[in-house]
Amino acid sequence: MSDPFDGTERSLGQLVASATAEMSALVHDEIALAKAEIRQDVKRGAIGSAAGIAAAVVLLFSLPMLSFALAYAINTWTGGHNGHGGWNLVWCFLLSFAFNVLLAGLLAVIAVAKFKKVKPPEKSIASAKQTAAIMQNVKPHPRPESRPALDKASVVARSSV
Repeated sequence: MSDPFDGTERSLGQLVASATAEMSALVHDEIALAKAEIRQDVKRGAIGSAAGIAAAVVLLFSLPMLSFALAYAINTWTGGHNGHGGWNLVWCFLLSFAFNVLLAGLLAVIAVAKFKKVKPPEKSIASAKQTAAIMQNVKPHPRPESRPALDKASVVARSSV
């Protein structure tokens, strides 16, 4: 950036070009900030989605095999292996199902916790609001009410200096 107080006057074109370049840089920086914040929230959302999908997959695919294995293990643990009968297999299968539901619930809680951490890009919003507030307060330099009529000779003499 050029120093506005370096003793030289810049033309209107140079001032407009400088202001345009600085505004462009500001907009690019705000876009980069928004992208960075959104990228972080997308990661959190992806982790939450993955945990939710994992909960559904565990509940869906593990129920048949895990339920049978767990039910027969409960039946064996309660004495069904030695011919004394043990618990009824119905109760064993219900306990097996309850275990699977608890596991899916735990994964769902992890998914909800990750989704709650997803927030709007607060820094980008604050920066954009601050820029908008500054831009609303910017006023152009006052122009002189009237210019004296210049003849061609004085304009030529002035521009050749």
